Amino acid sequence: MTTTSGQTGIAAPFALARFKDKGQVRLGLVAGDRIRPLGQEDLGAGGLNEFLGAPDWNRLENLAAADGPWLSLDTVVLAAPVEPRQVLQTGANYRTHVIDLVVAGLAKDDPRSPEEAREWAGKMMDERQAHGEPYFFIGLPACVVGDDQPLVLPAYSEKHDWELELAVVIGAEAFRVSKEQAMDHVAGYTIVNDITTRDLVFRRDMKEIGTDWYRGKNAPGFLPTGPFLMPAQFVDPGKLKVRLELNGDVMQDATTDDLLFDIPALVSAASRNMPLLPGDLLLTGSPAGNGAHWGRLLRDGDVMSGSIQGLGTQVVRCVAEKA
Repeated sequence: MTTTSGQTGIAAPFALARFKDKGQVRLGLVAGDRIRPLGQEDLGAGGLNEFLGAPDWNRLENLAAADGPWLSLDTVVLAAPVEPRQVLQTGANYRTHVIDLVVAGLAKDDPRSPEEAREWAGKMMDERQAHGEPYFFIGLPACVVGDDQPLVLPAYSEKHDWELELAVVIGAEAFRVSKEQAMDHVAGYTIVNDITTRDLVFRRDMKEIGTDWYRGKNAPGFLPTGPFLMPAQFVDPGKLKVRLELNGDVMQDATTDDLLFDIPALVSAASRNMPLLPGDLLLTGSPAGNGAHWGRLLRDGDVMSGSIQGLGTQVVRCVAEKA
């Protein structure tokens, strides 16, 4: 691990981040290539999640333009920029990704050609987009970490994979909100790499149970998050570039206009049976280009660089679990 964030700054007027300071993690305001600590008196709130419930962005904009105890961003170690109480994850939400998975999973005795399977999967996705609903599962907030922590690859498997995703950060509590109301409950966005242990996703001892997302996705550090929490007013989520590089090689390169269900649809659907709380994370799904697609899973020493347009870049360093 490096001792600094390595961040080069942001293009937006300001963003939020959390950073390490004398053994403590503090909330900070980022402007350009600088960061300054934020206390309760600066926020006008008791903490980050309370602020996000009713954010006063004008207050932070004024601080971003003021003198103060600014630090150079590249001299601090960034932690995850959020403290969610709930993490909701969206499955199979990029059209091309799902089609690729269908083709890759063709059985040897399947009479369809890859082209026929791709056409069939495309029609299935179009039908789901028109008449279906988003698919959600639950992640553990304890898995949310920042660039400051390496990704320890558990020794019980050699099939750990990446899934770079745009993540919604909830603002005002959302409970049974409509699509039209949904964006009023979005405080901002961040980057999450949803790490998955592929051979634990489906149960072998009782196939009827189906997927086991707890074992497949919830090892320590399996949700690298950040580096920044970008206020929603500075982000147009409709066509953001999503790009992941593994040791410098491009693995995922897509845009969010390939989402089957957009942000308003996801927030509305996720809020139907449980309130979404300020600071919660709602992951929107991962585009094509996972390791399972390339036949190349994560190894000791790998470095992933994940970026989403306007949200910065996160760097995740992989280390094998010590026996």
